[in-house]
Amino acid sequence: MMEVPALRELGLMLIAGAVLVLLTRRIFMPSIVAYIFAGLFLGPLTGLVVEQESVQRIADAGIALLLFLVGLELSLDKLRDIGRTAVLAGVGQIILAAVGGAIIAWLFGYAAMEIAFIAAALAFSSTIVPVKLLSQKNQLNSLHGRVAVGISLVQNLLVIVVLTFLTGLGDPDQLTGGAIVRGLAVSFGGMLLLLAGALLSARFLLPHLFGWMGHSQEGLFIWSLGWCFLFVLIAEAFRLSPEIGAFLAGVSLAQLRFNEDLRRRVNPLMNLFVAVFFISLGAGMELGSAADQWLPGLVLSAFVLLTELVFFLWIMIRLGYGDRTGWMTGGAVAQISEFSLVLAALGASIGYVGQPILSLVAIIATVTMGVTAYLILYSELMYDWLVQRRILGHWPARAAGVDVREAHRGHIIVVGMNALGRRIVRRLVDSGEDVLAVDTSPGNLEGLSARVMLGNAEHVGFLEEAGVRDARLLVSTLQIEETNQLLAYWGTLFGIPTSIHAFDNSLADDLLNAGATHLILSKPAGTRRIADAFRRAGIFE
Repeated sequence: MMEVPALRELGLMLIAGAVLVLLTRRIFMPSIVAYIFAGLFLGPLTGLVVEQESVQRIADAGIALLLFLVGLELSLDKLRDIGRTAVLAGVGQIILAAVGGAIIAWLFGYAAMEIAFIAAALAFSSTIVPVKLLSQKNQLNSLHGRVAVGISLVQNLLVIVVLTFLTGLGDPDQLTGGAIVRGLAVSFGGMLLLLAGALLSARFLLPHLFGWMGHSQEGLFIWSLGWCFLFVLIAEAFRLSPEIGAFLAGVSLAQLRFNEDLRRRVNPLMNLFVAVFFISLGAGMELGSAADQWLPGLVLSAFVLLTELVFFLWIMIRLGYGDRTGWMTGGAVAQISEFSLVLAALGASIGYVGQPILSLVAIIATVTMGVTAYLILYSELMYDWLVQRRILGHWPARAAGVDVREAHRGHIIVVGMNALGRRIVRRLVDSGEDVLAVDTSPGNLEGLSARVMLGNAEHVGFLEEAGVRDARLLVSTLQIEETNQLLAYWGTLFGIPTSIHAFDNSLADDLLNAGATHLILSKPAGTRRIADAFRRAGIFE
């Protein structure tokens, strides 16, 4: 049972984190930065929190869930989609940042092992910051958004290699040649076995296993978390870090059709645990050692921001994207990663580096994440300002260099794959329309020729991922009164026409008052009436 002091400290951490996020919302500070400041307030500044072991265990679980969520992004379809651009840009940035960071760290007089950790910390870009802020701007599916996310996917694969290598080294007091070889062989061998198990299970086991739970959204969520922690236990048996097991569990589930729905469901839980991790990180910092690291921290932060902006401008222009996409992409990824803090914390816990290096990495993360938040939010204004002064605007995009697909526009979203919904989808597809079929059950989406998306359309975040702002029409064939009224309201809010199933004539007035453009009054006439009504309105040709 968790001790009362641990509950008290956990409560203080969550309250302080919530207050700091609320206070800094107006200035668009990333939540990770706000959490670190909350930890600094609770720990070094006031002494209200003295880090408890049980709280730290919760924080460690949050990092495992974070890597599980990252793994859920790594479907083979996405890897094929990102193309050579993300590979070239992502690997190029890692080399540039690591080499440049190592040189600067050497000039400041750090020891060899400290230089290695600083270089590794600077090598990777954040996933959370650009995804959250680009989603906020509805630009996650834009050209620069997809390039930035693709770069993060490539770098996350390399993060796992670094974590495996660090785990394989083992105790720094026993770094003999034979011990290093044995440790690395066990770590990489175990990681490859886990990877093979993840991919084979995704091909032969998981579709059947999760298919049994297809009609239970709660069951899918619990099964996915159980699968995650099963891989965590297996990873520990191979003497790997739990984060590696969680990541590979996410990779296996990412190959399933309902991975997007799982990702959305795990995300709120992950946010809770990650908040505890970063608050505890700030609470555990020593102000004395942090004060000694401010100068190198600011110099390395400036190096990351400036060199990565310039690098992405250069490589995007060379690849044919133009300087606008280069500027937008550079602004989105010119920060160090949340995994940089994980690497530094792991190095400190094993004994390779001390508290000063952890404080240094926290300073760099705070500065770079804070600055790039504003670079993302005001990227268009900054680019226009640079164009007006003729600094940028000389390198337009060339079509041959673009290998990332733009988001869908002008599509039709059909919610509810009952008999009526499937009939509507088939008719619209036969008419040449771009259709996205939505349902909460994987089985209901089987056999459709349209694009499909698993999830709950009641949530506005899900609708935005479905591209509702750029859709031509939103159709609901559900027989759920509250959901239909909500979808009619969302259609009005986003300014798109809606056709809603009035499965009971008494609901017609309520649906029209909620904003429905057209009502489906009967199943037999549903498809014909939709087509006729929207053809008259000029929506269909």
